[in-house]
Amino acid sequence: MKNSSTDTTVAGRITRALADRIISGEFAPGTKLRQDHFAEEFGSSHVPVREAFRRLEAQGLAVSEPRRGVRVASFDIAEVREVAEMRASLEVLALRNAAPHLTPAILDDAEALNREGENASDVHAWEKANKAFHRVILEPCNMPRLLSSIDDLHAASARFLFSGFRMEWEAPTDQDHRAILTALRSNQIDVAAATLARHVKWIGNKSGNRMRVQTTP
Repeated sequence: MKNSSTDTTVAGRITRALADRIISGEFAPGTKLRQDHFAEEFGSSHVPVREAFRRLEAQGLAVSEPRRGVRVASFDIAEVREVAEMRASLEVLALRNAAPHLTPAILDDAEALNREGENASDVHAWEKANKAFHRVILEPCNMPRLLSSIDDLHAASARFLFSGFRMEWEAPTDQDHRAILTALRSNQIDVAAATLARHVKWIGNKSGNRMRVQTTP
């Protein structure tokens, strides 16, 4: 699958637009996604819309149900934890392969992105900087299929995060990101990998806990 962030096709453009709406909560779980409606909105045929729906399913953002069409996927606490575990494993694999290619300039870019996240005014701005931080330290692995899978998991994680932080937001001081960068600068790859895994799982647990609090009567 193409990386949706760099895909300039009509299907890629539609996928990004619909994913953003699902992740932000504009489209609630269970909302029906209608081919006719989006073909008209984006001025396209049904073919790229169907392809966009297929990509949203691959990202876990939509489901296709017999006789019910395509709908926005629901999620639960178990799924939040599963995505966090998958992200931790795949990102550690990417980091270990990226580490030999990480330059001081790349790590400086990552540090700037972390500062941007720490100064974010809302959860959406924080997640944008957070995703960019992870991407910049993982991309040198030069494993496009692995990075595409990680991108899909990031999309699911962002959706959980936005749901969990819907009521309040306070920009965190990301000590884990700082610790990862410190370890990478000193070539302590095992330490960086362990910190990354713990960090991703912690974010998943925090999102899940907030979702539980907000859905408990």
